[in-house]
Amino acid sequence: MEGFYTLSQVTTREQVIDKSRFIAIAVPLTSLALIEKAMQQIHEDYPNARHYVYAYRLHDGFIEKSSDDGEPQGTGGRPLLDLLQHRNVWNVLLVVVRYFGGVLLGTGGLSRAYGGTARQVIIETELKKLILYQMYALRVPYEWFELLKYQFNQHKWDIKKEEFNEVIKLLVHVPEQEAELFKKWIDDFTRKQVYYEDLGIAWG
Repeated sequence: MEGFYTLSQVTTREQVIDKSRFIAIAVPLTSLALIEKAMQQIHEDYPNARHYVYAYRLHDGFIEKSSDDGEPQGTGGRPLLDLLQHRNVWNVLLVVVRYFGGVLLGTGGLSRAYGGTARQVIIETELKKLILYQMYALRVPYEWFELLKYQFNQHKWDIKKEEFNEVIKLLVHVPEQEAELFKKWIDDFTRKQVYYEDLGIAWG
């Protein structure tokens, strides 16, 4: 399955266009409940605005939605959603708050204002790429530990957790497309002296 991009932290950008103040807020999140909570917070942080235009995409369930929040249809939410789709960004709520300055922008002007403000917050922010990983729990004899750690580093297989007992327990993340290679490699390399258990998949 193809990877996707998301944000690491809440990010904001702001611009004034024909006396109207446009503020873009991008919030990384993973559920509808968190979207509701984030919208409430944005209303508290930016009270008495004329419009709270938004779009969001949730990767779990492939849910996406946009709202013009009272602006002419297609001038607010749609440019935001188009931006997220074009950039392959998921698990983000993108809101543009507008404080009306008294000058009517027209439908084209509104689309450019909302889309342009949103673009700043997405394009000027370092996006984080997530890919699908296969997770493995390994039981590693001590004599194999340093050698395996070096080899995993060479292959860019990520050790997420180490636990030292009578044997060393490792939690390892391997890109999903390398899962079969990993299993064959570890059996061959260690002559099946390292036991591993498949824990399923995760985005990371």
